[in-house]
Amino acid sequence: MTRDTFRRAALALPGAIESEHMHHPDFRVANRIFATLGSPDAGWGMVKVPPEEQHKLVEAMPEAFKPAAGAWGRQGSTLVRLTKAKPQVLTFALEMAWRLAQAKPARKKSA
Repeated sequence: MTRDTFRRAALALPGAIESEHMHHPDFRVANRIFATLGSPDAGWGMVKVPPEEQHKLVEAMPEAFKPAAGAWGRQGSTLVRLTKAKPQVLTFALEMAWRLAQAKPARKKSA
């Protein structure tokens, strides 16, 4: 999986847009971030999945997935080593993150 493949997969989801958060590309739906690229470095991405699904991903592919540090990780933010992620699995994780973001109420944009 490459950064471009990750980007294309995220943007292929209905209503997904690319934006920026803390100097990293992010992917949003319903004004909520469901994935990012480039943190902790260019070889990584992140998907926000339910914690129980995060556990399954990490257990099945520990070389590709790991929880983000701290509370973010405990809430489902999952780091993805792009070179180790299988495209089908990462696409599934992106879809899960996209669905989860839509299920939450949209955040209001700050002025």
